[in-house]
Amino acid sequence: MHNNRETLDIRAVSKLSGLPSSTLRYYEEKGLIKSCGRRGITRIFKATVVEQLSLISLGRYAGFSLNEIGKMFASNGNPSIDREQLLNRADDLDKNIRRLEAMRDGLRHVAHCPEDNQLECPNFQNLIKKASKLQHQEDRKAKRR
Repeated sequence: MHNNRETLDIRAVSKLSGLPSSTLRYYEEKGLIKSCGRRGITRIFKATVVEQLSLISLGRYAGFSLNEIGKMFASNGNPSIDREQLLNRADDLDKNIRRLEAMRDGLRHVAHCPEDNQLECPNFQNLIKKASKLQHQEDRKAKRR
């Protein structure tokens, strides 16, 4: 018998986490969370699953895949986070921030460009070349994965 203060049914977990029951079942299928039993046909979870779901949401928000997030938990559900992996993700975010800032600045320049035809603007030409080069690099990386 489960102590009701230490366990939650799937509806309660859904309400507390803001995630639909279907997502909770999917996360369980992927091994990200684990139910501790059933009450009839209803899944029962330890109350700590809500904290675990918050960590999963944080990982997804930071751009980690569900498989990467799954590796961040020990078999008991406690976090087991690779700090090097976090630093690598932070470096990736820095690169994306620089790329987005350059794109923003280029778009603003084009919007205010004094040239009648923006295609004749040397700054816009540089922006096109840079964007094309970066896109080709990203395409090559994606093909290697």
